[in-house]
Amino acid sequence: MSSSAAPALTTLGLITVLLGAALPMIDFFIVNVALPTIDRDLRAGPALLEMVVAGYGVAYAVLLVVGGRLGDMVGRRRLYLWGLAAFGITSLACGLAPDAWTLVAARVAQGAAAALLLPQVLATIQSTTTGARRAKAVSLYGGTAGVASAVGQVLGGLLVAADLAGTGWRAVFLVNVPVAAVALLLALRTVPETRSPHPTRVDGPGTALLAVALVTLLLPLTEGRAAGWPVWSWLLPIVFPFAAAAFVVVERRAERAGRTPLVPPSLLRLRTVRSGLAVILPFSVGFGGFMFVVAVALQDGLRYGPLAAGLSLAPLCVAFFFASLAGPRLVARFGRRVVLTGSLIQGAGLLALALIFRTQWPDVPAAAMAGAMALLGVGQGLVLPILLRIVLSELPAAQAGVGSGAMVTTQQAGLALGVATLGSLFLALLPSLGVRDALIIALLAQVATVALNVGLSFRLPRTVR
Repeated sequence: MSSSAAPALTTLGLITVLLGAALPMIDFFIVNVALPTIDRDLRAGPALLEMVVAGYGVAYAVLLVVGGRLGDMVGRRRLYLWGLAAFGITSLACGLAPDAWTLVAARVAQGAAAALLLPQVLATIQSTTTGARRAKAVSLYGGTAGVASAVGQVLGGLLVAADLAGTGWRAVFLVNVPVAAVALLLALRTVPETRSPHPTRVDGPGTALLAVALVTLLLPLTEGRAAGWPVWSWLLPIVFPFAAAAFVVVERRAERAGRTPLVPPSLLRLRTVRSGLAVILPFSVGFGGFMFVVAVALQDGLRYGPLAAGLSLAPLCVAFFFASLAGPRLVARFGRRVVLTGSLIQGAGLLALALIFRTQWPDVPAAAMAGAMALLGVGQGLVLPILLRIVLSELPAAQAGVGSGAMVTTQQAGLALGVATLGSLFLALLPSLGVRDALIIALLAQVATVALNVGLSFRLPRTVR
């Protein structure tokens, strides 16, 4: 079935695809609060613990664009169903893993399943909705993305603390199995099939070069510190610019020759795609770094338990969700100024949080942070859903899958870069400055990414379709 002939997505269908989208987003963060328990139970050690996180993230980022292309080819509903089933099975494998290496392998497979699943969500929305309904659906997707990321840490803390039937850390993976099963049953009845009217084969050389580029960038940043910065962690970043340049050259040649590359360079000639991705990347770097640094600081510095540390993010979750719902009406009236305003509000929230930590440490109750967290959530909720909408606004329906995959890859790479850069800055400063001052400097570094977003927002289209 071609995209143009696709039936409209019903409300239940939209809820179903958003449920599927929430799973991989939650799982990127849910494991963080469980790592100490995994370490004690499996005797994993810091390097393997890092691989539990990095294995998922790298496989996820590397295969996202391929997942989008496969959905264009064989059908997005079909790939969504396959992705859900694979995510449920790999989650079960994670939950039953008898040792650390098995858990790492299962997490890599889980990341690959997530890469099959997630691009189909935006591509299905893009192909089965129009006008105001599409704007609202994309805003709900953006709200789901932000809230799921924060909820992941809240839910992880809750499940580890509850120790359901003695499962301990295993519950953070096993909980996915019934959720994936419900989403699968709903999708069979409510999600229409769409695919590109002119499907093309997967671009082998482009896929290989993109994988090399992302692995040589992300693996040293996420795994190098835990492994003690071995030689490979210094050599791989040298390979990255050459792999990235080769990827660009190969993709341009493929498009000039009339073939369809993995990421068509013509997509980046669309101002909406180019300017939107330019803001999504630093936004995601800041968001990923913030979630990691605050989770560590609250537990190691303020001695919050995993559940209390997670719940302190609840005001951010709630504010993000409601701001994302208000986005479509605001952007129809004010255009790109909503992104500018949201960035400024986000910056104010970060500065307020830094001031609270500066003046009230080490006795900082969650209630003292609630206002600043809510301010952060409002700012982020006004920015992310609108950026997603901007990137998607001029994408041809035939390229909905690959465009969605490229956008989510940008987000995923940004999250990993944020953990690696802002997280490494925070951890490097801890021994000399202590938790409070290291946290404040990390927050001020994130303010710098917000300032970059303010400048880049002027390159966005004045009006948003």
